[in-house]
Formats: sequence, C-alpha cells, structure tokens
Amino acid sequence: MSGFDGWLPQATRYDSPHFDARPGPVPADITLLVVHNISLPGGQFGGPHVSDLLTGRMDYNADPSFADLRGLKVSSHFFIRRDGRVMQYVSANDRAWHAGRSCFGGREKCNDFSIGVELEGSDVVAFEAAQYAALADLTVALKRHYPLTDIQGHEHIAPGRKTDPGPLFDWEYYQNLLKKEAMLVAASAELGLLIGLP
Repeated sequence: MSGFDGWLPQATRYDSPHFDARPGPVPADITLLVVHNISLPGGQFGGPHVSDLLTGRMDYNADPSFADLRGLKVSSHFFIRRDGRVMQYVSANDRAWHAGRSCFGGREKCNDFSIGVELEGSDVVAFEAAQYAALADLTVALKRHYPLTDIQGHEHIAPGRKTDPGPLFDWEYYQNLLKKEAMLVAASAELGLLIGLP
C-alpha cells in the first residue's frame, strides 16, 4: 500500500481546494466508504454545477436554488455520473469534506477516516446500472489500497440530518456486484499465479 498517492487512474481528475490532511495514519485509518447522492439543481442531471461546487467555482447566480450554497466549502473524493463516468476531486489519502457532522462505530467526524463517493442522483430517482457498476469497480479498486471494512450511506452516519443515497439506492444489488467483482479479482490473481505473472 505504501507509495500510492491516492489518485485512481480510472477516474478523471479535477482538483478541489477543499481538503486537508487526515489526522490518523494513512492508509491504516481509512476504513469507511460513504455513499451520497447529489444533483444541482435538485433533480437535474448532466450539468457542470456539481463539479463547480466541489471545486469551489460555483456560479451562485446560475439558479435561484444555489443561493443557500453560497460560501459552502464541500468536496468529495469521487463523483459518479449517470453514465458511469468517474471523477475524482481529492486524493483518497487526504480528507475530503463530504460527511459533515457524523458518527459511525462510536467515532465522530467520519471525514477523518472515510472516503466519500457522490452518485449523480436524488432520493426520488432510481440510479442507473452504469452507476452501480462503476461504484462496485471503484470500491474494489479502493480496497486494494485501503483497509475498508464498512460501507454506509450518508443517511446512516448522519441520521435525521441527511437522507442520501435514499430509499431507491439498491444496497442488495450493489453488494451482489461487489461479490462478483471480488470473485473476478480472485480468479485473475489465481490465473496469474498459475501462468507465472507477477
């Protein structure tokens, strides 16, 4: 795990200024993956506004609903578009500002020990198969570098304050994809051993 800079090559990189150093040891303390949803304006997909928010370039006059976002400094490590494209804004080695007031496993400040993934979506629109596939691929890739032991929604670590990824996120489908991905990775590793690949 040593030497990994936290940037995944399969993701398109957009650097955000909204991050800082994690307080705990990296990668040993990074054990939680947090799944979110986001759309700007709410319920509208495909525009530039999510990336603009996460990188501090938001035009608050572009839509009346953006007024409440003025001055907000937030980020996420990853953002998965409706078509499955993956963007990365903060190195997973660093602390992105995605969880806010939160608690999991008796620990507060989940930003300290988690990786945040935003799915382009909302609580009232089903997510796309391409997004689940990309999230499963991303999860497996991150597990190669970090000891992720838990996956939670934002609603689970900030109950009463947050509702995402919401009732239409299919946790069972995602977990099944993860199992398939893990089996493929294990089979590839075994094949590599059999034919002498590193």
